[in-house]
Amino acid sequence: MSVSRPAFVTEGTRRLAAACRADITVLTRRLLDAVFTDNPEWTDYTSVPRDDLRDGCCRYLTRILDMLAGEATNPDADDVAVSIGRRRAEQAVPLEAMLRTFRLGGRIVWEALLDKAEAVGAEPQEIREAGTAMWTVIDGLSSALSTSYRNTELERVRSDERRKHALIEDLIAGRAHDATFAARASHELNLPVHGAYLVVAADSRADGIPVLAGPEAVLAAMQIQSVWHTRVDTTIGLVALEHRDADAVVQYLRPLARGRAAAAPAVQGLAEVDIGYMLARIALTTLPAEATALVSLEERYPEALLVRSPDLTRLMLARILGPVLRLPARERDVLLRTLAAWLAENRSAANAAIGLHCHRNTVLNRLQRISGLLGRPLEGARIHLELTLALVALDLGEQAVELG
Repeated sequence: MSVSRPAFVTEGTRRLAAACRADITVLTRRLLDAVFTDNPEWTDYTSVPRDDLRDGCCRYLTRILDMLAGEATNPDADDVAVSIGRRRAEQAVPLEAMLRTFRLGGRIVWEALLDKAEAVGAEPQEIREAGTAMWTVIDGLSSALSTSYRNTELERVRSDERRKHALIEDLIAGRAHDATFAARASHELNLPVHGAYLVVAADSRADGIPVLAGPEAVLAAMQIQSVWHTRVDTTIGLVALEHRDADAVVQYLRPLARGRAAAAPAVQGLAEVDIGYMLARIALTTLPAEATALVSLEERYPEALLVRSPDLTRLMLARILGPVLRLPARERDVLLRTLAAWLAENRSAANAAIGLHCHRNTVLNRLQRISGLLGRPLEGARIHLELTLALVALDLGEQAVELG
């Protein structure tokens, strides 16, 4: 079955192209010479073996002549240009260098067409038509090259992202206890094997907005290396502290919070990243579901202890505040607010009264009511600790009960 000739290919163009085919070896050598002599500072083919480059140049020039001869169609989707684009992208040749090579190839073919014009008896009009056809082909092949190159780069980026995410998953699963794996992860993620790490965990938002807005770029601007991995329900960050203070880095990240996020205390090396992740997750569970904040576990130890022991927390609440919690809601809430204010003000009834907008004697009466319900005086370090923990548990709500 014959291939229909493209509209831009005239009989004169076809004859000129056919006349040049015998010189394809010479044209290939000219193009190779031009690649390395025409603005050589733009040339970066160091990753391409010379035979590979020669083969690509030969295939490209041959395809130009095939199209000018009407034996190949649709330069915008040409398989030769597509394969060259894919191959050079894999070899990390800059796209600009490839496009320059395609233009140089077009110039060399045009000069060859002009050289053959007299031999085939081409009229001036036919030469002009050949020029139009040739640059139409070059533009189409360049477009096919660019599209293939960028698609290959995109695939490579996606592959790199998948590999990076798989490595982070393995790190938080504890695989870095194996020194060989730790060395591989260090190399591929560009992170040190040893040194302090800050591990951050953040919930995902239902609306898809990142809970931490651009943390990698913010830290990179401060010369702090980090990698981030987004799961369906969580974002995980590994921050190489090196000689930086963990608390200072947490302060850099706090303004970025758009939801619940938490950081573990610093851990040592990639081998302890799994421990850091576990601690960051514990800290995260101490925040209310609707919270918009980044907290450190070191700020939330009482809450963390409570959410890690839900059964004991339930028993503690029943034992310490049970009689108060069983009161009608209005009276219960007044007594609990009074108790919280009193403890927060270092057990000063006068100071608590200011915040509660009532008289000091009212605070004392309410405290007496609580003492009577509990059947014990509100005096001594132990009961103050117990009451404080019980109030913290109430603030945690269902989180202190549901986490197992």
